[in-house]
Amino acid sequence: MDKHFFGLTDTGKSRENNEDSFIVKSLTNDQLILAAVIDGVGGYHGGEVAAAIAAEQISMQFLDRPADPIYRMISAFRNANEVIVAKKQTETTLSEMACVATIVIADIENNQFYYAHVGDTRLYLLRDGSLIKISKDHSFVGFLEDSGRLDEAAAMQHPKRNEINKAIGFSDQIATDESYIETGQSPFLPGDLLLLCSDGLTDMVNRQDMTTLLLQGDTLAKKAGNLIALANENGGRDNITVVLLQNNKTPQQVKPTRPDHTQQAQSAAGADRNEAMRLPENSEPSTQTAPKRNYWFTALVILCLILLGTTVFLYLQRQQLATPVSTVNQSPKQKERNSQEKLLQDAFDHAPGDTLVLSDSVFKSPVLISDTLRLRKDTLYVIAKGIVLQADSGYKGAAITMLPQSKLMKLDSLQFKGFATAIAISDQALSLKNVTFTNCLLPIQNSIHFPDRKTVNAAINKIGTVKGNTIKTADSKNGAE
Repeated sequence: MDKHFFGLTDTGKSRENNEDSFIVKSLTNDQLILAAVIDGVGGYHGGEVAAAIAAEQISMQFLDRPADPIYRMISAFRNANEVIVAKKQTETTLSEMACVATIVIADIENNQFYYAHVGDTRLYLLRDGSLIKISKDHSFVGFLEDSGRLDEAAAMQHPKRNEINKAIGFSDQIATDESYIETGQSPFLPGDLLLLCSDGLTDMVNRQDMTTLLLQGDTLAKKAGNLIALANENGGRDNITVVLLQNNKTPQQVKPTRPDHTQQAQSAAGADRNEAMRLPENSEPSTQTAPKRNYWFTALVILCLILLGTTVFLYLQRQQLATPVSTVNQSPKQKERNSQEKLLQDAFDHAPGDTLVLSDSVFKSPVLISDTLRLRKDTLYVIAKGIVLQADSGYKGAAITMLPQSKLMKLDSLQFKGFATAIAISDQALSLKNVTFTNCLLPIQNSIHFPDRKTVNAAINKIGTVKGNTIKTADSKNGAE
């Protein structure tokens, strides 16, 4: 499936069957995308039947490019309602079946999306790091939450959370009441991401954690998998379905129409230089300056080549020396990483900017570590809020290591338990704040490298601080600076 749209569904931990269904497909050369999430209700088999009917009717309405997307979506819902109501009347075992659904048509070519919605499936828009709820829940608790009378945490725990007042298959009201189906359209800008989901996700994962996971992961498949994994970690009380659509066009960079003060200063400086270089009238250019200018230019080129060669040599030497650090004390055979561990590595790899805040509602302490977490970013500041990393049984490797391309790691309020080596670094900067080591044989392993066959003047004190260097390590008594 194309990289800018993806769907995934999971039965969850409590249900034996999956009454959710979804659609996500391209209609015209990946520029027009149809997506839908459908959640069936009404008995063991009834929900599945209703969801299947709705999926079929939606697909039938979008066999070609619609001239009016919203009209087609309304028709799909009404046709599905008619078929479901008729089937309920002929099969008594399905008399309680119905479904809720959200449909989206994403017009990537024209940067627009259209939607239609009935029930408590949801549609969200992620833009510039903010997750905005587009659809409204058609339930009493949903009304209280959307109107601000109930906060998200209270709504997620409300005993009537899943009691809906609108659904496809409830009655014929959907055919005559224009307000029954919620519809709308909105800009879908380059870089925007749409999330359609069933209440199996939103009952288990709050908006903040959904935002965190949507900002992580290098593919839509990874993002969807992370969301479903967290919903299951939090209980998985219902079927969970996630569909993601992304406007994968490159965001436009808007150039300022007025130069800022820096540009003005640079322009003024350039004008001064031009004025200084202007020759007086009736004067002849000096023939003495050219040789001098050529001399300095040649010297500058030679110096740059020397610096470039030295830099390449030192880099290759450092890469060779640093290689053993990432594999220090590694067990020859590792267990497959658990979902929390994979999520944490993914957070390290795709943290927005240079700061990563770990949510204790996403990462349930302790996080069992069976393979080394590797820092690849140049700089990362991890705020852990007391989260515990604990060595899995039999694991003898490092909890965290900095790869050669990393320069600085800051850890705040993180706890390490039971590691042979908690942190492994090599000629890199490490800063610790409120970090705790419990039963760690070697809290920090710092491999410090010096030039081969060169005289070294250095002093390494008790806590491992090298004068003239920013590297700091722990001493043998688990103290840290």
